[in-house]
Amino acid sequence: MTRDLVDRLVAEGLTPTSWSNGPGDRYAAHGHDYDKVLVVASGSIVFESAPGSRAYRMTAGDRLDLPAGHEHSAVVGDRGVICLEAHLPSGSLARGVVHHVGWAQSSEVEDVGSV
Repeated sequence: MTRDLVDRLVAEGLTPTSWSNGPGDRYAAHGHDYDKVLVVASGSIVFESAPGSRAYRMTAGDRLDLPAGHEHSAVVGDRGVICLEAHLPSGSLARGVVHHVGWAQSSEVEDVGSV
């Protein structure tokens, strides 16, 4: 599945890199000065918007678009996670946070949040 996901991101003009984490690994709340596109290649991870806000549960094939400055934290699922990530200039993602459930299988948007 990973090659297909990479190809699909490249077709959008993105340059994805991959990273992985083990079960239960955590990222403290933080933001970025660039827009970020994340796709889960395998495993699972939960991204949470600003502490106590909305949670985005992601499994293989899901995508999350995060605009620059959007504070988020993350917890890796019990089987670990491998993600593809691409960076865009700030302001490229005009719609705010967008969670594409099943993005690998379709292009429908499941959940749109606001920043």
